[in-house]
Amino acid sequence: MLVLSQYFWPEVFRVNEIVSELTARGHEVTVLTGRPNYPDGVVLPEFAADPEAFSRYAGAEVIRVPLRPRGQGSLRLVLNYWSFVFWGCLLGPWKLRGRAFDAIFVFETSPITSALPALLIKKFKRAPLLLWVLDLWPDTLSAIGVVRSPRLLGWVGHLVRFIYKRCDLILAQSRGFFPRIECWSRDPAKTRYFPQWAEATFDTDLDAVAPAPEVVEHQGFFNIMFAGNIGEAQDFPAILDAAEQLREQRQIRWLIVGDGRAAPEVREAIASRGLQDTVFMLGRHPLERMPGFFKGADALLVSLKAEPIFAMTIPGKVQAYLAAGRPLLGMLDGEGAQVIRDAGAGLVCPSGDGKALAARALELAALSPQARQAMGASGRAYCRREFDRATLIAQLEGWLAQANSRMRRTSSDQAGGR
Repeated sequence: MLVLSQYFWPEVFRVNEIVSELTARGHEVTVLTGRPNYPDGVVLPEFAADPEAFSRYAGAEVIRVPLRPRGQGSLRLVLNYWSFVFWGCLLGPWKLRGRAFDAIFVFETSPITSALPALLIKKFKRAPLLLWVLDLWPDTLSAIGVVRSPRLLGWVGHLVRFIYKRCDLILAQSRGFFPRIECWSRDPAKTRYFPQWAEATFDTDLDAVAPAPEVVEHQGFFNIMFAGNIGEAQDFPAILDAAEQLREQRQIRWLIVGDGRAAPEVREAIASRGLQDTVFMLGRHPLERMPGFFKGADALLVSLKAEPIFAMTIPGKVQAYLAAGRPLLGMLDGEGAQVIRDAGAGLVCPSGDGKALAARALELAALSPQARQAMGASGRAYCRREFDRATLIAQLEGWLAQANSRMRRTSSDQAGGR
């Protein structure tokens, strides 16, 4: 199998676990990716010092093409996206020469353009292509204000249609994605539901984990923790509205673990609103340390802006939060909110409603520890039932095998016709 992704180890994405799970099941996996530079925007120093040390991962061979680092600013990001397309198309087929593949799997978080080298390689290798859609374009570009021109969004839509039509299967991280994917693919039979799961790091019971040193000073308070990317989509202005509503509730603290493009603005807003006594930014830390941070949380916060595209999304952190066995506090709509409700794992309010978020925070803080513990246990059981990693990877194996068999039958029929 060929796995193609712009992002890969030592960058932290779920595609890493797909590769390790498949190799553990006996599959021969090759990864085509770029130079690791996420999230800081510069090539990781340890990779730059010794690229050969990153040429194998969990038994898979890792082949890398040149890539312009993300850097800072929109122009640098666009150049980063297109440099992967350029070098992936130019050097990808050459680096993979002489190799045969039974299937190609594309990990598609932003940008959708990262699938273009896979389409070219599919032509050379005559292998079926499966695309895992974690981020809907052009909807996301419009929702976060990256692209405002209707004409440009239309061009992106044509590109999405071009890619979707040439995929053999399209895997959607949320059932809410189906209508938009089918709008562009024009073939509902191609789409499958393939949600995310909690990373293996969260298989550990938090009772056996020591609190992270960064949260020790906050013990004795009711800690609401946000962990992950700090960006436009997470709507931090509304989160800070809630914190401002509860300014006098000094027993409630908001702990922000992570980093992102909006982090400087969030830091400035905390200072300008005078929230330094209740809102704390704890910085970005490796994924493997997250259980220690979650150990110090009384509730885990997930939020998304009030946009139709985000109502279709199940944020990846939801599965990690559920697996951690802590109650969730959600400020989001649609699919993500419904998962929290169905799991009985916490309290939810509408996207963008800081006042309602403050009310839910107070409500959660007023519950007994036993009631919150029951919420956490219910969420963990739901996660094991609905988002089990082994079950999902087995499902992926089945789709890969079916796609390969279907392509072989089609090729055989075409040869017989000639």
